[in-house]
Amino acid sequence: MQVRVHLMISGRVQGVGFRYYCVQMARQYGVRGWVRNSADGCVEVMAEGEDASLESFVCRCRHGPPSAKVLACRESYAKPTGTFDAFEVAF
Repeated sequence: MQVRVHLMISGRVQGVGFRYYCVQMARQYGVRGWVRNSADGCVEVMAEGEDASLESFVCRCRHGPPSAKVLACRESYAKPTGTFDAFEVAF
């Protein structure tokens, strides 16, 4: 079953390669969507994929790359829209 998730990840998550880590993980798990830095210092992710693949992706986002320190990961799930063709860094 396809699922959509919106993540707001806070902590030391900007300037540590977090967005590019998300792109790698999304490709590994077959997840589509985007990732971007927010003005408030968080990293924001919008992703869609198969339930199990998306959960694996979210689990990796909860930890981030070795140089990051995730303090919180707020998750909101919804019905997928099917509008994403790939996973990319949004600016």
